[in-house]
Amino acid sequence: MTRRLLYSYLGLALLVLAGLEIPLGYLYARGETSRFAQTVERDATMLAEVTEENIEEGNTGELPDAIGDYTARTGGRVVVVDRTGVVLAASGSAVRTGTNLSAEPDIAAALDNRPTTGTGADRDGGGDVLYSTQPGASGTTIRGALRLTYPMTTVTGRVHRIWLALALVGACILAAVALVAFTLARWITRPLRTLHRATAQLADGRLTNPPDATRGPPELRELAASFTHTATRLRHLLDAQQAFAGEASHQLKTPLTALRLRLENFEPYLDPRALDSLDEAVGEVERLGRMVHGLLALARLENTATTAEPTDLDAVLADRAAMWEPLAAEQHVRLTVTGTRAGRVWAIPGALEQVVDNLVANALRVSPPGTTLTLTRAPGAELHVVDQGPGLPPADRERAFDRFWRASDSHHDGTGLGLPIVRHLVRASGGEITLHSAPGGGLDACVRLRPAPPDAGFLGGGGGGGRRRAASGSSKLLDISGEILAR
Repeated sequence: MTRRLLYSYLGLALLVLAGLEIPLGYLYARGETSRFAQTVERDATMLAEVTEENIEEGNTGELPDAIGDYTARTGGRVVVVDRTGVVLAASGSAVRTGTNLSAEPDIAAALDNRPTTGTGADRDGGGDVLYSTQPGASGTTIRGALRLTYPMTTVTGRVHRIWLALALVGACILAAVALVAFTLARWITRPLRTLHRATAQLADGRLTNPPDATRGPPELRELAASFTHTATRLRHLLDAQQAFAGEASHQLKTPLTALRLRLENFEPYLDPRALDSLDEAVGEVERLGRMVHGLLALARLENTATTAEPTDLDAVLADRAAMWEPLAAEQHVRLTVTGTRAGRVWAIPGALEQVVDNLVANALRVSPPGTTLTLTRAPGAELHVVDQGPGLPPADRERAFDRFWRASDSHHDGTGLGLPIVRHLVRASGGEITLHSAPGGGLDACVRLRPAPPDAGFLGGGGGGGRRRAASGSSKLLDISGEILAR
């Protein structure tokens, strides 16, 4: 914004200078040309009077000396003709004595007692000239004519110098305006710069440097103060919500656990026909506990701002596949990892491990014995978790990321919070997750992440140190177990 304001001020100053200096320059050029023409006309008239006297007295031999002295002092060129247009003397010109110039318009007009002054092409090939042709007359008697010419460079040099002076003055004024405009623009935009930094900090979940509300225009100071008040209020609300999530988690777990124990204690005293209902009640209590845990975990995730870091996708996949392979073998499901190495991707700490765990747990839950669960790495930092289960119709795939939604033909006790949590983790890492129909049946969960450049900071994954760092970052977000997940 500082640059835009500076350009605006300079543009306005340039328009004002152009509106003043260009007309001034043109007026000066016209005035200088007019003054020069008057001077040439006056000198030509005086020389014509002198040459007319010499012609009248028959002293034509003195004409070269008279006009030569003038041309030596001024640089002009003079041609003197008699009443028939024959050249009597010429100085500073290629015209020779005895040449008849009576056919030239200015000479003919002067011999007709009509003086002329104007500009034209130099007959000697030297560019444009300013000429004045005056009759040499005594009363009505015309004895000759005189032409005085000057090259236009004499006046154009002066005009160019004044244009240069005006340009230098304009440049100095623009430099002064630029200095003042830059200072003013910095003063105006200072609250906006501090507001921008504060907004970026607030997006990261902190506000260590509130915007400056003491400098700048009154409107921007009021805006900075209002933002600080809003950010403080929002921070208090988030702190209160996080405190509620922590307290609710502790307060709800205890009565749910107690309720489950009391229900289980009824078992010896119930009629055998009521045992199935008791099992269903205990199962619903367990499902309620998982749902509460998922809701609180999702709330903590949404209220936590974490910066994505480079993570080794190949190491994470190898580590998580090794962890899930025994459980898959128990269900007679083959777990494989395919595709070329993906390298590093951007992910918030601990998110990639949880995304893989959640998707694999979901896929294992619906995979029939004897099928294969495939983790495929594709070009462009893509991860595909493909099962050979019943799959989902297109309408259900659209709703699979809605909270509490479960497929109508679902036979497990999921909470409907697993995929929403996965999508939140992926989006927080700057990626996207979509569900597709797998070839040959089943579901393909496609996770698209952002590739990390080779020179970016490294967050290990798969190794011991990497797992410790990922686990540390994960504890800042949420603690999700596979049992709360559901399609």
